[in-house]
Amino acid sequence: MIIIGLTGGIGSGKSTVAKAFQNTYGIPTYISDDEAKLLMVSSSEIKSELTHLFGAEAYVNGALNKPYISDAIFNNKPLLEKMNAIVHPRVAAHFNTWVSNQNAPYVLKEAAILFETHGDKICDQIITVTLDKATKIERLLKRDNSSVEKIESIMKQQWTDDMRIAKSDYVIVNDTMPHMLEQVQDIHKSILNKIK
Repeated sequence: MIIIGLTGGIGSGKSTVAKAFQNTYGIPTYISDDEAKLLMVSSSEIKSELTHLFGAEAYVNGALNKPYISDAIFNNKPLLEKMNAIVHPRVAAHFNTWVSNQNAPYVLKEAAILFETHGDKICDQIITVTLDKATKIERLLKRDNSSVEKIESIMKQQWTDDMRIAKSDYVIVNDTMPHMLEQVQDIHKSILNKIK
């Protein structure tokens, strides 16, 4: 199975691009962040380890206490790394099982921190989604009801667009919907041609 990595910084519109591949061309898409959140609730092993790491407040009535965990890892890189060490290997194993059940010319693995977690190593090709910083921040303030300080802190922990682009096969500039859809179409055709 051909695995195409889809990455980009926070607020770049990766999920919108992933949906375009999925809805327009029927490409199976694995949204790593969504799957990680599901596993953090459904896996008793992860729940036990996160509770040990963050304390009993990590879960409220069986649900992940996202604001509490978000505040705990904000500007605390060692704690974030410990959490990632618990969650990421399980997500990787879950992804491998998911891939084995797909039947398509290729699959997409969408992950914000694809390079940072070495997820790019299992990908045959990589697509990076980019957008200018001001527009990203504007979108995120609307979407997440967050603060500029918090958004910029997350951006600093991620690779820059230039770093991602240097290691990518394709780049999508997600400035307008029609332009983005055009680029998705071109990349889809290019991937299919390379598979042939």
